[in-house]
Amino acid sequence: MKKLLFTLTVLAMSFTVNAQENDGITLTVIIENVLNNDGHILSGLHNENTFMKAEAIKMSKDKAETGELIITFENIQPGDYAFSVLHDANDNNRMDFANNGMPTEDYAMSGSSMPMGPPTFSDAKFLIEEEDMELTLRF
Repeated sequence: MKKLLFTLTVLAMSFTVNAQENDGITLTVIIENVLNNDGHILSGLHNENTFMKAEAIKMSKDKAETGELIITFENIQPGDYAFSVLHDANDNNRMDFANNGMPTEDYAMSGSSMPMGPPTFSDAKFLIEEEDMELTLRF
C-alpha cells in the first residue's frame, strides 16, 4: 500500500511539474550592438495596455556589456506584444532626452517601422503564437 501511495504521489508531482513547464512559450530576445559597459540594459515585454508605461508584463535589468545580450522570458501566453529596450548608461532608470526632444541613450523597439516621434503599439507589435520564439533587436 505504501509503495502504491508513493508511486501515485510521484506520478502526480511529475504531471504538476510538466503542467507548470508548459504554461506558455519561451521568448528569447537578442540585443545586438551594445556599445559599452556603462550602466544597465532595461527591457520590457508589453501588451497594448502596458505599452510605453513604466511597468511591463515582464521586465529585465541586466548589466551592460559591450557586444550582444541575450534575455529569456518564460511562460508567455499567445497574443500581440511589443518589446522595448533602453541602454540606461547613467543608471537613472529612465530614458534621457536632449533639449530638442531626441533620446540621448540607445534604445530599440520591436516592429519594423521607424516612426517620427514616439512609437505606437501598432508600430511595435508582434505576434506570439504556440511555439518558442526568438526576437532580435539592434541598438
